[in-house]
Amino acid sequence: MITVGAVLAAIALFVAACGTGGTGTRDEGPAHASAVAGAVASPSPSTTTGYRRVDAVALIKKDPAVSPTVKRGLKPCGTDGYPIDVTYGYLTGGSVNDILINVSACSDWVGIGTYVYRDVAGTYKNVFKAEDSPVVAEIDGTDLTVTKQVYDTDDQMSNPSRETVITYRWKAGRFNERYRHDTYYSRTGGDAASASDN
Repeated sequence: MITVGAVLAAIALFVAACGTGGTGTRDEGPAHASAVAGAVASPSPSTTTGYRRVDAVALIKKDPAVSPTVKRGLKPCGTDGYPIDVTYGYLTGGSVNDILINVSACSDWVGIGTYVYRDVAGTYKNVFKAEDSPVVAEIDGTDLTVTKQVYDTDDQMSNPSRETVITYRWKAGRFNERYRHDTYYSRTGGDAASASDN
């Protein structure tokens, strides 16, 4: 009986380890210089998963919608590679994964731009961008969630006035704002105040 119990426990652990998070996304950390230097043409989309990995740095650098400031700042951060994070997921209802790219500054890793690319006839097209730093985005199911730190004129970088979280959903060929949530930071050490706009 002990042997049977051990086998069942091992099977349960194996199944748990193989399970997915259920979000339908794949995350990648910062792109390393060595990986980008050896990058090759993207493979054809998989007919089973729709996942197609791309050279995210090259995608950003050749995109005319990305500001020159972001492109100039997109350099390897020493041995840590390029300051970008890449997430693959389904945001626009296509058969191939969309790509969410967050670009940060090497100096402090603060988000300076976020972009979404959609596969259109085998080529990735920019369908969303936000470059009002600090900004970062993530895929939440089929929604795009963008978080921005908002500063008043006398705010220090370490002390923004509020944080705004905006949720977008793809509809009629573009991202449409569904709702936003603002958190106002207290200047007196008290609790932050929140407000939502649906």
